[in-house]
Amino acid sequence: MIRFFFISMLIFQGFFLMSQEEGMNNEKLAEIITEISEVVEGESGRWQFVIDSTVFICLTDENHNRMRIISPIVELSSMTQEQMIDCMEANFHSMLDSNYALSDGVLWSTFIHPLNELTVEQVISAITQVYSGVKTYGTHYSSGILSFPKSEDPASTSQPSDKNVKKI
Repeated sequence: MIRFFFISMLIFQGFFLMSQEEGMNNEKLAEIITEISEVVEGESGRWQFVIDSTVFICLTDENHNRMRIISPIVELSSMTQEQMIDCMEANFHSMLDSNYALSDGVLWSTFIHPLNELTVEQVISAITQVYSGVKTYGTHYSSGILSFPKSEDPASTSQPSDKNVKKI
């Protein structure tokens, strides 16, 4: 995973000069994906690509200004209830801009965002976070280094009392 991080940073430096004033589009996204991937298949707005033996899919809709980068992890039928709970907790604490999501009986690592507003940096970060979500499934369940702290004992979490809530 460290290898992927360093490769991403080098690629990012290469794209730093790309103008972002016009916003992201399929053409720019295709350039980024082609540059950082080992294999790319598909057409504008629908790519499947491979980085470090991890399969990614990127889907866009320029008319509706949407983009998603997804990577399959495991079939739902092979997940335990504990793994499902760990994924849900990770969505809150450690998955940051990416998430675990279920669709068609498969658990995915996902990043979903408006297309036009994306920067090159965010695309690289998105791919890195989705990759990390795949690689840390079953262990850390994380999209990267940063995570929000969680209580080890849910009963110890203090809830605000009515007297601490401001009335509007």
